[in-house]
Amino acid sequence: MKVKKNFRNKIVSRNQFIETCLRWRKKGIKVVFTNGCFDILHKGHVDYLYESSLKGQVLVIGLNTDSSIQRLKGKSRPIQSQESRSEVLAALEFVDLITFFEEETPENLIRSISPSVLVKGDDYQVSEISGSQFVLSQGGKVETVKITKGFSTSSIVERIRSSGNL
Repeated sequence: MKVKKNFRNKIVSRNQFIETCLRWRKKGIKVVFTNGCFDILHKGHVDYLYESSLKGQVLVIGLNTDSSIQRLKGKSRPIQSQESRSEVLAALEFVDLITFFEEETPENLIRSISPSVLVKGDDYQVSEISGSQFVLSQGGKVETVKITKGFSTSSIVERIRSSGNL
């Protein structure tokens, strides 16, 4: 029988996130960091996060707060609250730790944990990825993961809006 853990324990304060990531790194554990809004979790997100998790031993996520998403995407977003988004992400078994960031980019969070691997989708060039120069300067890797075509939160929201149901 599989022991069920409280997945909500994966959602932690910024300080706890930093302390845990640094402790893992000291133990030689390969920490993979990614970030995003993950507003309406879909197949593209799941594919992306799973592929990211394969690049190391633990996958940690910097999740945009609601207010940072509003600044990035407008007042009509996010569709789901940061609490809801984080719980859905935490329920994925290959996600190990989540914290929120308020800033425009996760650069400060990345600098705080110095991940072994920084991952974004292949719709980014490595030079465009926030924190990439820092991670590379620390001996880490910056990698991209193929994006699953046909899936994006923005297109899902647009289809719902055009159907008159939002």
